[in-house]
Amino acid sequence: MDGQLLISGIIFGFSLASIYFLISIGLSLCFGLMRIISLDQLLYYSFGAYITYTVTTVTGSFWLGVACGVIVGGLLAFFVERVIFRRIYERELTFSMITSFGVLLGGIGLIKFIWGVVPRPVKTPFTDQMMLLGTEVPAYRLLVILIAALVYLGIWVFLNKTIIGKAIRAGIEDMDHVEGLGINVTSLFTITFVLAASLSALGGALYAPLIIVEPNMGLEVLAFAFMVVIIGGLGSIKGTMVSSIIVGQVVSIGSLIYAPLAIMAPFAMMLVILLIKPTGLFGGKLSK
Repeated sequence: MDGQLLISGIIFGFSLASIYFLISIGLSLCFGLMRIISLDQLLYYSFGAYITYTVTTVTGSFWLGVACGVIVGGLLAFFVERVIFRRIYERELTFSMITSFGVLLGGIGLIKFIWGVVPRPVKTPFTDQMMLLGTEVPAYRLLVILIAALVYLGIWVFLNKTIIGKAIRAGIEDMDHVEGLGINVTSLFTITFVLAASLSALGGALYAPLIIVEPNMGLEVLAFAFMVVIIGGLGSIKGTMVSSIIVGQVVSIGSLIYAPLAIMAPFAMMLVILLIKPTGLFGGKLSK
């Protein structure tokens, strides 16, 4: 394989992994704390992309579009959490998965009603190329990788250095203990849910210039987002980051070797990992 092609593939894989991480971290946070499978995170991902498209088209500012996409995604999640999820936290895990999938499908219908079914292109904020190990790579993809790395660092600082973050981390480990300390668990759930959705919306906003924005874009990445969370271990932030990189590189390098591998290889890898470690790379025992 040509060296320059390989370097380009690796950069592509890291940028793809960055988007997978931003989408999947919401699924991981929601399961880790609230014990729900929030497939509607892919709806906020889609809304983030569409709001970015709309604001960029109207104002010409991509970064204003990204900011608006994150805000709208968070506000939509706040509404969904208050109206729907607060009623089902005590229900079975499968109930939350089915409900959230229903929210995702309903949201796709809303997207089609507002924006129609015609795919929408989003202009890349800049088209500069950078030299990396003798290979020209798109500067925007490198920026996406940097933003995802900063998000991971920000999440780590938030969970380990702030009072709310420590409460969330403690809740992931032992919710009964957190309740016993008198912490308002309902507010903790809301904060976590909105944070997760905002990160998913950020993923959609950043990915918009690299793809064509269309109503079913959330469904198209659903399998990969789910795969990332399962491989990394449900509820593990570190696991989500590591598995995002693994899946991103497998998809990218696999497509260079043989195109169908981009789809087949990640699923085969997931099966092998689960056979060896059923709870994922960094997962612990699943709570009942």
